[in-house]
Amino acid sequence: LVIGACASLYAATLLMSGRAVRVDGLMSLFAPATPVLFVFGASGAVPVFTFNRWWTVLSAGWLHASLLHVALNMYWVRQMGPAMVDILGPARTIIIYTVGGVVGFALSSFAGAFLPALPFLRGAGFTVGASAPVFGLIGALYHYGRTTSSLAKQMAQSIVVQAVLFGVLMGNAGIDNFA
Repeated sequence: LVIGACASLYAATLLMSGRAVRVDGLMSLFAPATPVLFVFGASGAVPVFTFNRWWTVLSAGWLHASLLHVALNMYWVRQMGPAMVDILGPARTIIIYTVGGVVGFALSSFAGAFLPALPFLRGAGFTVGASAPVFGLIGALYHYGRTTSSLAKQMAQSIVVQAVLFGVLMGNAGIDNFA
């Protein structure tokens, strides 16, 4: 459901972007136009605090900024999704995905508006993607593993190490590490 919804919304943002779709580099290959992402519900300090679009903390986790972005995020969802659904059930998994996104994007929006930028850690003026919801899933998987399954805990720890390394190494490429 999550992968299908994210892929469908990505396709819709591309279609709505028309000729404004960007193809000027690997990180922005098939990137929807920024105004289109704004209309669809991109979050961050600008949409939340400048335009009072508080609901965007709920929608941003379903939107993506490029082909590579949606592919990598959905890879992580695919890696953890079956285990999460098996452990918690499909409804709770989607609830955790959504709540993780809301919390992550609220934090990122707040940091973008009120906190100074730090190396590899700065809030976003404008942000989309499934990183915040994926970290919500990782947190739930880690919690489950901490109390019930050492295998789930090891999987969560492995994913966190990979994601943190990726975030630090690619932090200057527009990755929203606060989310």
